[in-house]
Amino acid sequence: MKFFILSGSVLGLLGVALGAFGAHALRATLTASGRLDTFETAVKYQFYHAFALVLVGVLLQQFSGNPATAKLLGWSGNAMLGGVLIFSGSLYILCATGITWLGAITPIGGVLMIAGWALLAYAFR
Repeated sequence: MKFFILSGSVLGLLGVALGAFGAHALRATLTASGRLDTFETAVKYQFYHAFALVLVGVLLQQFSGNPATAKLLGWSGNAMLGGVLIFSGSLYILCATGITWLGAITPIGGVLMIAGWALLAYAFR
C-alpha cells in the first residue's frame, strides 16, 4: 500500500525534475540529437504511471480485506513500476548516451505498463 503511494510520489517528483531539466538545461542537446520527443515521451509516461501507482496504493488500502483483489492490485502496481523503470528508464539512458540497442528493451516496459492497467481492470471485473 504505502510502497505504491511512495513509489508514485517519487516518480512524480522525478518527473517534474527531469521534465524541467529536459526543457531547460538539456533542450539544445536533445534537439540537436533529435531526442527531444523521446525524452518528453519518457517523462509523460512516467507521470501517467506515477498517478496510477498512487491510485493503486489507495485502492489497496480500500480493498485490503479482499485478498483476491489485493493480490491483483499488487501485481498491477508492480507491473506498472517495472514498466516505468524499463520504458522511461531506457529512453532516458538512450537520450543521455545515444546507446540505440536500448530501444530493443523499451517495448518490454510498455508491455509491463499495459499489463499493469489490464491487471487493474481485472481486479475489478
